[in-house]
Amino acid sequence: MKDTAVSRESLLAMMQAYKTTSLLRTGVSMGVFDCLAEGPVDADTAAGRLGADPRGTRILLNALAAIGLVEEDGGRFGLPAGADRLLVSKSPGYLGDMVHVMASDWEWDALKRLDEAVRRGGTVMDVHAETPGYEYWEDFAAYAVAVARPTAEVAADALASWAAGRERLDVLDVACGHGMYGLTLAQRNPQAQVWALDWPNVLPLTEQHAERMGVADRLHRLPGDMFEVPLGGPYDVVMVTNVLHHFSEEKAGELLARLAPAVRPDGKIVLVGFTLGDAPPAEDPAPHLFSILMLTWTFEGEVHSVPAYDRMLTAAGFTRGRRFDVPGLAFRVLVADRTS
Repeated sequence: MKDTAVSRESLLAMMQAYKTTSLLRTGVSMGVFDCLAEGPVDADTAAGRLGADPRGTRILLNALAAIGLVEEDGGRFGLPAGADRLLVSKSPGYLGDMVHVMASDWEWDALKRLDEAVRRGGTVMDVHAETPGYEYWEDFAAYAVAVARPTAEVAADALASWAAGRERLDVLDVACGHGMYGLTLAQRNPQAQVWALDWPNVLPLTEQHAERMGVADRLHRLPGDMFEVPLGGPYDVVMVTNVLHHFSEEKAGELLARLAPAVRPDGKIVLVGFTLGDAPPAEDPAPHLFSILMLTWTFEGEVHSVPAYDRMLTAAGFTRGRRFDVPGLAFRVLVADRTS
């Protein structure tokens, strides 16, 4: 059984966790890990490469060494195992840009007012996740690819045999952001056309990813509010990714009901996001911690359970979702068929 005792040490570690996050953010933003990628150097050399103060650089590098993101040996600093793969920007496995999403000022500013959000039961921010044209979504579209890509691959795998057998594959990617889900389907299926629905300030970033992935000629823009913009269609697949947790079950269900007529009778809907399981919070913390962000950042949002998603899907005219887990991530993919 997991030890849940609260200790002096665990509390003090929690109180200082923001310092660790600040160090990681600073290391990424200043290019420290790229600077050390070619081999160990002393603080003065690193400072020259970074265009920073030598004393400030020395203190930063020692602090990064203290938390295991840098190695120090005789006054020289290098990268520990794993850092070259995850924190050097030219690496295929680069994860550093996710600090712009998971440790953004947008989230920090909202979480500073968590107590107010708890008292109100929703966001107290003037600008938040439900604000039209919210600038955070530009950062999300630009930087969240490292986490979205493996999730998009799981979704594409779940649809692979069905999609390959279709003469055409029209895809609507709702609240598309970076567009990884629809674009991955387009990469795998030459007959696929993708309609990307998001705020006008986000779609240029979606197009940049489409260019990089070689499918820009099959991408079509649908700028606007997903609750209001004309959907067009019908589509073979509608993808609703990482957005239903912004709303109550009732409002999320309204969105699915709005989308249902845009799905062909033999089509599918794909939902992606955090889901609540049966495990207690201490054994599955990620969805509960994400619900805290939704509390500070939306009016009624929180992570929904799989049974809640099944209720929404069946009420909107779909089958219950077939669940696919994403290795190493807390996301789940649900795939359902149109029934009416």
